[in-house]
Amino acid sequence: MVEPNVPATSSGLVLDGKFHEGPFRPFSGWLLAPVSIALLGGAVLLVVTAARHSEPLPGLLAVPCGILFLLSLCGYFIVNPNESRALVLFGHYRGTVRAIGLHWTNPFTIKRHITLRVRTFETGAQQAPNVTDAGGKVVQEGVRTRHPLKVNDLDGNPIEISAVVVWRVVDTAEAIFAVDNYERYVEIQSEAALRNLASHYHYDSPEPGGTSLRGSTDLIGLRLKDELDGRLRGAGVEVLESRISSLSYAPEIAAAMLQRQQATAVVAARQKIVEGAVGMVELAMEQIAAKGIATFTAEQKAEMVTNLLVVLVSERGAQPVVSAGV
Repeated sequence: MVEPNVPATSSGLVLDGKFHEGPFRPFSGWLLAPVSIALLGGAVLLVVTAARHSEPLPGLLAVPCGILFLLSLCGYFIVNPNESRALVLFGHYRGTVRAIGLHWTNPFTIKRHITLRVRTFETGAQQAPNVTDAGGKVVQEGVRTRHPLKVNDLDGNPIEISAVVVWRVVDTAEAIFAVDNYERYVEIQSEAALRNLASHYHYDSPEPGGTSLRGSTDLIGLRLKDELDGRLRGAGVEVLESRISSLSYAPEIAAAMLQRQQATAVVAARQKIVEGAVGMVELAMEQIAAKGIATFTAEQKAEMVTNLLVVLVSERGAQPVVSAGV
């Protein structure tokens, strides 16, 4: 029941003053089922005998048989695939059962169910309570709403952000005894880690190729996973993946930030247009000079460059003016 070379106490496995999961092998429930059936059959037979012969002794013997039968039923439990049962007897951790099937153990043992399945949690997601009728029947399921976290990025701009965290329990003893509620613990620590991470990065990096929340989602997800691993390591939880699921500016500054992004895009586009226009003017003057089409004075060259730039940079089509020689 206990792994070799591992310190153990009557309360289970203990390393560095913390509980760690230890295996436990209960009795097979199928082997104990005939015993329970025999106890039930004996109790029924004694009651029938006492009723037929009007003798009190068989009836008295039926009472302990019935009590033992009921106690034996409390010892059965089922472990489904990717699930486990942590066993606690009178305050002592006895171990965790991961083997699937029907099992039996001491009827007074508390069998805490812990799923080992991979679970997904989204920060800020809330499930509204179900609507029930007078009889307690669910009439309408609660609507799941999402409220992104509102934090400030490295520039102090308020943003709304949420992340998806994929996790699972790897140590059932730590999940039970290290924290009060490991599911709630994962939620709170995920939100705290996301807030801390968002405050260390720009929403958009001011430098080309810099790390930012919007432009480096894969890197931000990896760093969020690393931070969560450090926070949840002592709770028996393993983080498999974390990723930003929603990111936007807060409503109060969203319009201003949109105008800034549009202005930045317009400036960048104008810069490209000017660079292209200068190149085209330079090429045109070189070809005119190389082919000897015309010769220009310095003033004429300046006027020619000005006209070409106006034609190329203008957003509207040029209106040609033809000289009639008058």
